Amino acid sequence: MDQAVAPPSDRLGRARFYGRAWYWAARPFTLGASVVPVLVGSVLALEDGRASLPRFVLVLLGSLLVQIGTNLVDEYVDHRRTASQGKLLAPYKVIALGLLSERAVRNGTLLVFAIATIIGSALVALAGWPLLLVCLASLAAAYFYSAGPRPLGAVGLGEFTVGVFMGPVMVAATYFVHTGTVTREALLLSLPVACTVTAILVANDLRDLEEDRSAGKVTPVTLWGRSLGRWLWLGLVVGALVLDVTLASTGVITLVALIAIVAALRAATAARLIYSGDSRPVLASGLRATASFHLWFGVLLSGGILLGWAVGV
Repeated sequence: MDQAVAPPSDRLGRARFYGRAWYWAARPFTLGASVVPVLVGSVLALEDGRASLPRFVLVLLGSLLVQIGTNLVDEYVDHRRTASQGKLLAPYKVIALGLLSERAVRNGTLLVFAIATIIGSALVALAGWPLLLVCLASLAAAYFYSAGPRPLGAVGLGEFTVGVFMGPVMVAATYFVHTGTVTREALLLSLPVACTVTAILVANDLRDLEEDRSAGKVTPVTLWGRSLGRWLWLGLVVGALVLDVTLASTGVITLVALIAIVAALRAATAARLIYSGDSRPVLASGLRATASFHLWFGVLLSGGILLGWAVGV
């Protein structure tokens, strides 16, 4: 199944062929996880009167590149270990589908991380040396999540790693880039972000239960089963909404940020899919709906803070 698919002979056809291949290799449906913490941290800095558009663009681009690099590492390492045997060949399985070679994906990974490193170096020069520690730790987490002798995502540390780095670390680091400091508000506001992004990974584990068990991968779902995994998912989703209400009602953030609870409508759709059965296609739809909930929650939360700042509430 991993024999290369011949691209079209004409130049435009080849460009479209490889463009689609790299599009799927980047796993665009996952990229909201890298956008939300940057939005939240930047809007909070704007509310404090210390945001910078160029720094926002650099942080957002760097965050997206690290996420894409992580996805490419996962694709490369997963194929090297299993050749995708026993796995559903989703569109992002570009090596197994013959759309890209192992070498192309490996080189693409190196290029993406190289550009991310250049951007990180520029941000360190702008914001100060403490950011260097965060950048190095983030790159290490991105690589060792899927690679290395004992990948973090395969030994039961996936949810913890994602929750910490795509929640508190990313939100606080973004705020630091803008302001040169980290506040209690930034750390508190990172908690609902951590909940929603971790819920995405739990939904992914619910979908991949059989594959993960056969591969010996340790996740909360392989340890506790789908029933408790669903309760964990629900706790994270409800926890994010409760945190939004709590932070707004206690004055940590503007009351306008309560608009984020509108994302509960998307969460309800995701819950119906997550709890409807064990069918992989249905659970895959639940995963996509959970990712959509995370994005909408983050956008609405950021928009609420921005609106509150604009009208002085």
